Amino acid sequence: NRSSILYAGNDKWCLDPRVVLLANTKTQYSIQIQDVDVYDEGPYTCSVQTDNHPKTSRVHLIVQVSPKITEISSDISINEGGNVSLTCIATGRPDPTITWRHISPKAVGFISEDEYLEITGITREQSGEYECSASNDVAAPVVQRVKVTVNYPPYISDAKSTGVPVGQKGILLCEASAVPSADFQWYKDDKRLAEGQKGLKVENKAFFSRLTFFNVSEQDYGNYTCVASNQLGNTNASMILYEETTTALTPWKGPGAVHDGNNGAWRRGGCVWLLALPLTQLARQF
Repeated sequence: NRSSILYAGNDKWCLDPRVVLLANTKTQYSIQIQDVDVYDEGPYTCSVQTDNHPKTSRVHLIVQVSPKITEISSDISINEGGNVSLTCIATGRPDPTITWRHISPKAVGFISEDEYLEITGITREQSGEYECSASNDVAAPVVQRVKVTVNYPPYISDAKSTGVPVGQKGILLCEASAVPSADFQWYKDDKRLAEGQKGLKVENKAFFSRLTFFNVSEQDYGNYTCVASNQLGNTNASMILYEETTTALTPWKGPGAVHDGNNGAWRRGGCVWLLALPLTQLARQF
């Protein structure tokens, strides 16, 4: 091996226990290197000494190594609009190909074929897991994942006015998406509603809040406001609990008015009352 003699005839010249003599006959002279290491790579020469014509044969040993990810970014949490840099370092022989992929139903194919993935102005849709894959065709690709959490202020997606007859059970629902999850508060006019208040139940979950009236009375009717907030901002939605009857007054069950505390904008909503008169009554008027 290079300038080192491994075997001469049956005599072992090297001290490496991994090198053993397999065959020494008139037609074959073979050695075996066990538990091959990358340091074993290189040229090997077999010399045959004869009385007339010495002959030499050379082979080059190429050692292949399965890919291995040696360094990868930790999970990261960042506010929406920030910049993200992910790193994935891998070794192997030959050098592995490294790719990044966003694990998302909307993600298609690879988003980077490099050790480094740069995301500028990240959006909430780009949150999730990012998978680094290292492959070199020696063995199956190795993969590791990094979780990217994108924080953003609350956004109320659903808040509708509700009509309920006196004495019946009524529910006002406020749905909001946010990271971290939003904290919810309910107000009637300017008065905050507390959990455990007589006849009411406030149920808060990660993405919605439910205000339940067990036995609606005349005093319960009116305007209610749902406020959703987290560390990044707040927003609120106004909705109406109104009396639903079988008389000529027919309410339009539209969405409540939503005010985004993050940008001061209002989204259209409210509750409109339509007056339905019998055709005969209209005929008498005209």
